[in-house]
Amino acid sequence: MTLPEFGLFLISIISSVAGQFFLKAGASKLGRVDASNFFSHVLGIMTIPELLIGLTCYALGAIAYILVLTRVKLSVAGPSIALVYVFSLLMGYFIFKEPIPISRAIGLGLIVCGVILVIWKN
Repeated sequence: MTLPEFGLFLISIISSVAGQFFLKAGASKLGRVDASNFFSHVLGIMTIPELLIGLTCYALGAIAYILVLTRVKLSVAGPSIALVYVFSLLMGYFIFKEPIPISRAIGLGLIVCGVILVIWKN
């Protein structure tokens, strides 16, 4: 992976993680959705700035990922994007104070090892 390819890849990951952050922050404002409030909550999505910012971040991440796919094999880019999971878990822990059970930590370690094996000498 060349430096420009890696830069696009990082933009894609950072945008996706930022999107998850803003979607979580906005969802917290939105509240729990059930059958009785479904339609009002769907309309509420359009009025909560964090949700709109989150969707925009995801769109930017998707555009960057498409640009990555024009340069990098899918067999490398696809599994490598799993690093979003790592940063999302860390963000959940440090920002939203979510616990990390040992089974989740082990799974995360396996994801990191898998990404390393996929991109190793590619």
